[in-house]
Amino acid sequence: MAVSNDRYELSGGNPSPIDRSVTKLLYVSTAKYGGDWHSLLHTHACTELVYVVRGSCVNSIEGQLHPCRAVSTDDLVIVNPNVEHTELSLNASPLEYIVLGVEGLEFEPAEDGDDRYALVNFRGGGEEMLFYLRAMLREIETKAEGYQVVCQDLLEVLLVRLMRRTNFTLSVAPTGRRTSKECAAVRRYIDSHFKESINLELLSQLTHVNKYYMVHAFSREYGISPINYLISRRIQESRYLLSTTDHSLSQIAHMLGFSSPSYFSQSFRKLSGMSPMEYRKQQRSGSRSQSEP
Repeated sequence: MAVSNDRYELSGGNPSPIDRSVTKLLYVSTAKYGGDWHSLLHTHACTELVYVVRGSCVNSIEGQLHPCRAVSTDDLVIVNPNVEHTELSLNASPLEYIVLGVEGLEFEPAEDGDDRYALVNFRGGGEEMLFYLRAMLREIETKAEGYQVVCQDLLEVLLVRLMRRTNFTLSVAPTGRRTSKECAAVRRYIDSHFKESINLELLSQLTHVNKYYMVHAFSREYGISPINYLISRRIQESRYLLSTTDHSLSQIAHMLGFSSPSYFSQSFRKLSGMSPMEYRKQQRSGSRSQSEP
């Protein structure tokens, strides 16, 4: 005989605080800083949620220090898209935090709130927040089957917890136009400087966009990552040099910014289906055939 048999029905309505077709978790990252550190002023094309695991700092928003108080353990910092911000060391305090990059979402505060930045304290509920955040990190690190779905589900749980603790509302963020502009800027820079040393950190600094988000946006815009586009641009130029000059493979690799002749040859074969020397021989054989009567 059952002592207790309770049943709870779920009510109707929208079960999710977000529209999954628009709002996506782009990345999860974690950082630890020593006692004396600083961060550069930067922006993100997505909304960032920064949870402070331990330590303290002061946030600067568009050149102004946050007027309320320092950010410390169990604080959640919310920065809406395209807002310049940075973190400043406070009394040489170490800092550890976890960051979520969320596309297609903006937080709207109360009428008297700042629409660029918000600070929410989770003291008393920090263990639960850290449980979900660390679960996300484990999923992304292991990349087990279905990890993207698990991370998206955990994001929704965190957003529900956040909305229960505040009077925020959520809205779709119109970030596509700016993202296209930044992607075009990255492509123009690569086209003009492909012979130079280029990495994601440099492209991120040039555009003031988080490098993980930049890779995602550029790949979505052009169907190729920024680094693979850089390699393809170099290979395109190498075909011209192989056809029209007598430069050695080492010379061409050095001229086009490849780290070594072997990496150049490997990249060339991957994109062209043959080695650089085979390509040169083919091009010159074709030129001789066309010149013969």
